[in-house]
Amino acid sequence: MDDLVQIVESAKADFAVAEQPAALEDAKARYLGKSGSLTALMRGLGALSPEEKRTRGQAINRAKAEVEAALNARREALAEMAMQKKLAAEAIDVSLPGRTLARGGVHPVIRTWMRIEEIFGSIGFDVADGPEIESDWFSFTALNNPPNHPARSMQDTFYVDRCDGTGMQLPLRPHTSPMQVRYAQTHQPPIKVIAPGRTYRVDSDATHSPMFHQVEGLWIDENISFSDLKGVYTDFLRRFFETDDLKVRFRPSYFPFTEPSVEVDMAFTTGPKKGRWLEISGAGEVHPNVVRNYGLDPEKYIGFAFGSGLERLTMLRYGIDDLRLFFEGDLRFLRQFNE
Repeated sequence: MDDLVQIVESAKADFAVAEQPAALEDAKARYLGKSGSLTALMRGLGALSPEEKRTRGQAINRAKAEVEAALNARREALAEMAMQKKLAAEAIDVSLPGRTLARGGVHPVIRTWMRIEEIFGSIGFDVADGPEIESDWFSFTALNNPPNHPARSMQDTFYVDRCDGTGMQLPLRPHTSPMQVRYAQTHQPPIKVIAPGRTYRVDSDATHSPMFHQVEGLWIDENISFSDLKGVYTDFLRRFFETDDLKVRFRPSYFPFTEPSVEVDMAFTTGPKKGRWLEISGAGEVHPNVVRNYGLDPEKYIGFAFGSGLERLTMLRYGIDDLRLFFEGDLRFLRQFNE
């Protein structure tokens, strides 16, 4: 029986030093496998007498049971060690702050957009919306800007192909004036509306972008004059910049869709930009041809229109000196407007 005691002790020792499940299974094969030492002893029982076979067989089975018990104990120990190692690797430090979803913020240009809608809405202006891919007629012709007109050169830029197989192209709107035309054709005077939205022109530097935002305003009625334009727009600027310390002036200019036309300048009377005149908008009395394209009688109805860049207004309000900051997506810049 000494050989069985030696086999059991040897098996226990081999199982104890096995650090991985694979090593443990290799050790098991040396004792309980097809060529294992206990398996060999079982095969040798055939050469013994019945009495010896019974006695020897019982001893071998006891030794086998002891080896299997040691094997299972080591398997459980290795599994527990693996679990503890995994738990340690995945441990959560409850003293750390939890992970939360970052809150989004409103882009500074969109803040300007919302502020403009609020200001003009308070004096009775509706807000118009329309497609960014427009027809040539709404983008130019309806605005007294026919094909080959030289005033198109800076605006007649981005086009997309139609999907109807005609080979024709449609412009990306270069201004939001088409929204004014669409609105005026479906409403009766008095017409008071602003049209904010994205616009597209080939232009890119520190103060211009190929895609930019614009708001255009329109007021059509039987007797709307330049004095109404100046009053409305001056009041808007004072409310937008939250100060009465500014001056507004009109400079003669030219736009196909207004006659007469002006550039609107403003200057602060206090602060770091004191006395510096800044171009802020284009405006004028709506051209009779455009009024006619609205479906109205230009002999009866008259009014003003203006167009302002939202990025320029935003830059002046917040003291930003480079337009490209609006489009770079730098959170260090954008978070300043949402704190």
